[in-house]
Amino acid sequence: MGTCPRRSCWPPVSGHARRIAIKLFVVLATLRHPIHLAEDLAVADLVTGGRLHVTLGAGYRKDEFLLFGVKWKRRPSMMVEIVETLRAAWRHGPLELARAGLGADRRLEVLPRTVDPAGIAIAVAGGAQQTPEWIAEHADASLDYPRDLGALRVKTREWRRLTGDGGKPYLTPMVLNLCEDPGAAPRPIRLGLSTGSRALVDHLEHMSALGVAHVSFNLRPNDRPVNELLQELAEDVLPHFRTPAARTVRADSPRLQ
Repeated sequence: MGTCPRRSCWPPVSGHARRIAIKLFVVLATLRHPIHLAEDLAVADLVTGGRLHVTLGAGYRKDEFLLFGVKWKRRPSMMVEIVETLRAAWRHGPLELARAGLGADRRLEVLPRTVDPAGIAIAVAGGAQQTPEWIAEHADASLDYPRDLGALRVKTREWRRLTGDGGKPYLTPMVLNLCEDPGAAPRPIRLGLSTGSRALVDHLEHMSALGVAHVSFNLRPNDRPVNELLQELAEDVLPHFRTPAARTVRADSPRLQ
């Protein structure tokens, strides 16, 4: 999908998916003006009927920041300001930009409005130069990097401790090489697994038991056609993981599934 949700990019996606959530990640937020980002994401949210979820990252390539003239050391404070600005911009009311000397009395608004008055669900990728406590308080979900089951148990336990019974999801991506033999034993690869579909189901069940709510697959290592891989995942893997009914993450937050 890319990271630029222009209106022309979204109708094909939203037109073929009427009910499932559409997740955009990872957006390098620190190299984008937060007001422009708020507007672009609001357009994408409107086109997708309020089903957009976005994951924000602070960036990890120093050269990119040099090219954009953005100070590398400012990433921590920028992420805090970006999340605060996005929340305020999506709130259906006057927008106060105190740092720019513009108060709420100027009646500034970001248009179009998001479908949900609470705005768009925000996940934070990795640490984003913030403490785990900050992420647990200010994000609707955590997208953390893939780990073996032992390390994953530690991370999900910490996330549950910080979020309590709030139900904020823990998400993770996975590089997946899906072997043609469904019975192929799992083998670790960089940031993921090479495995057959039966062992994949077993691995995902372990991840679910540890508290992982959502897994995204990166299928680049595969030599097989993508449509063949998707068909196998749909027929042999997804039926084992029925999506539970959506639950509210926070009283003032959008729903995450």
